[in-house]
Amino acid sequence: MANGELIESYVPARLDRMPWSRWHWLIVVSLGATWILDGLEVTLAGSLGGILTRTETLGLTDSEVGASATCYLAGAVIGALLFGYGTDRFGRKKLFFITVAVYLIGTALSGFSWNLASYAIFRALTGAGIGGEYAAINSAIDELIPARVRGRVDLMINGSYWIGAALGSGATLFLLDPRRFPIWLGWRFAFAIGAVLGLIVIFFRRWIPESPRWLMIHGRNAEAEEIVDQVERRFVSEILPAHESPPTRIHTRTHTPWGEIWNSIAHKHRRRSFLGFVLMTTQAFFYNAIFFTYALVLMRFYRVPEQSVGLYLLPFAVGNFFGPLLLGHLFDTIGRKRMIAATYGISGILLALSGWLFHAGLLTAQTQTLAWTIVFFVASAAASSAYLTVSEIFPLEIRAFAIAIFYAVGTLTGGVFAPWLFSWIIGTGSSAALFAGYLAAAVLMIIGAIVELWIGVAAERRSLEHVAAPLSSRN
Repeated sequence: MANGELIESYVPARLDRMPWSRWHWLIVVSLGATWILDGLEVTLAGSLGGILTRTETLGLTDSEVGASATCYLAGAVIGALLFGYGTDRFGRKKLFFITVAVYLIGTALSGFSWNLASYAIFRALTGAGIGGEYAAINSAIDELIPARVRGRVDLMINGSYWIGAALGSGATLFLLDPRRFPIWLGWRFAFAIGAVLGLIVIFFRRWIPESPRWLMIHGRNAEAEEIVDQVERRFVSEILPAHESPPTRIHTRTHTPWGEIWNSIAHKHRRRSFLGFVLMTTQAFFYNAIFFTYALVLMRFYRVPEQSVGLYLLPFAVGNFFGPLLLGHLFDTIGRKRMIAATYGISGILLALSGWLFHAGLLTAQTQTLAWTIVFFVASAAASSAYLTVSEIFPLEIRAFAIAIFYAVGTLTGGVFAPWLFSWIIGTGSSAALFAGYLAAAVLMIIGAIVELWIGVAAERRSLEHVAAPLSSRN
């Protein structure tokens, strides 16, 4: 098919009308495993933070532990931008395998680190793979899931991050027990878990097709229709509902010029760009400020032994997982704007309250963990909704790159700085300074709620092409 040829396709309408099936569950499991890997990696880094300060391991300082977390996030930023553009240019499926391969190499090498420099480099490489996964996977999920359940499915998948977090905390409890493995060896075994899970992910992804919407745009509509035909044949015993949308009219293209990408993000959709920036930045600062340093807080302020830190993460991870799972359907029924604003605002208020209790000396290690669990039951849904928002509100041709841009900008401004800042604050031993940091994170979340109420997009139960018309439909 020639580049620029006008076609009409029912692919989007047919994907949105499909009943939920085993095929959709395969997508959820195979692609959602990305967040399990990310949760595992971040948890391992957080739980190992204390161990890596010991002389028989890497002998890092508290600030160097925070710096290594920053390197992971910086790598994720670079990977997101590089692989995000590649996802829009070369296809979702190709990048599935490239990004998970980069992750596998990085996490395996992390277990062989010998000093701060090598550990930082390998963590950055791991982050690059995970950052690339965000763009490729989020775009593919939204393009394959029916519009009526897109919100809850997206939040559920993003919430699976905390399954990885629970796995990571459980693994560290076992591997960091000196009765089972010597301290200098157990932490290295921990990183092998991520590599093994990555191999399993590659195995399952072999059955995930290329996004039919991406194929349609790139002049391969016959392939797109065939993929949809194969899925629809699974419903031979059911009567599929009629198309609820007219055909999508587009001019096929091989790629999107940089000028058109810039014009779409910086000019045509600048309000949406500002919204994505605010939501991603505020949740990144909020999350990374707490999660990358929770081990240091427990150890320094509550005298929790480093090998026991993982135990305190388990209820924290449970709250984070069940938040999006139980609240997700409300984003499709009550609506995006109300629920995103509510979860952002309530998260900020709860963190400010728990920070005050911490500063007042009214919490123990157990009640601090309970407070964080309650805060992040809500905040987990808020953070997941930020990824949902940026993956819905931009045109198909630049969806993955837009996700990458706002993930990168949000992580750089809100995420890379936060672990270093809070590690430094914790190193001073000042509860007042840490309370001030928590208040700053809380205020940012409340600002995010206000911006969502102002310019949020009501994308619930709407086709992606109606939320943001493809750029090629206007040629």
